[in-house]
Amino acid sequence: MPFAFLRRASVARASVPVAPGRFASLLAASLLLSACVSEKAPEAPPAPTLSVAPAGPDTPPVAFGWTDLRGKPLTTETVRGRVTVIAFLATYDVASQAQARFLTSLSKRHTPRLNVAIVVLEQETNRPLVEAFVDALGIDYPVAFADPATLAGKGPFQGLHHVPAVVILDKTGHERARRLGLAKEDELELLVKDVEEG
Repeated sequence: MPFAFLRRASVARASVPVAPGRFASLLAASLLLSACVSEKAPEAPPAPTLSVAPAGPDTPPVAFGWTDLRGKPLTTETVRGRVTVIAFLATYDVASQAQARFLTSLSKRHTPRLNVAIVVLEQETNRPLVEAFVDALGIDYPVAFADPATLAGKGPFQGLHHVPAVVILDKTGHERARRLGLAKEDELELLVKDVEEG
């Protein structure tokens, strides 16, 4: 009886006759699919990773060199002497926008004691988008395009080919902290403090 009712309702909606055998097959498939779907909530994404490591006496500083949007160099030498926070972002990523806002706040509170910079993991053909991103978020610290090696996850900051990610260098240019995923302001403050205190 219920199948006859469902069949009539289905025919009325679709205005296409459905053979009783075909309808029963469709209903069985639907019930089977619903039984296979897990009631369990989706797994949370993996927690962002964080590493803080002391630089060994023979470890060379990270050697990098980019040119920012203003045509000024952003290199190992230009940031030496201050703790430096470098964020790897992309204009199309919402978390990157939030990260840029957190960095702007950090920069305003700690300049000139602290260097802050952004490396955009996009091709330079996206310059108009990056300039709009910088203007919209009021970014007044260096923003540079990543070189091809960095885009591929190689180069001076191996493994950083996703966004957002943050690296903190000590005053000598050694990488002391790496945060994959969005780093909130209080987390950035703590990481900077840890690096400053050695």
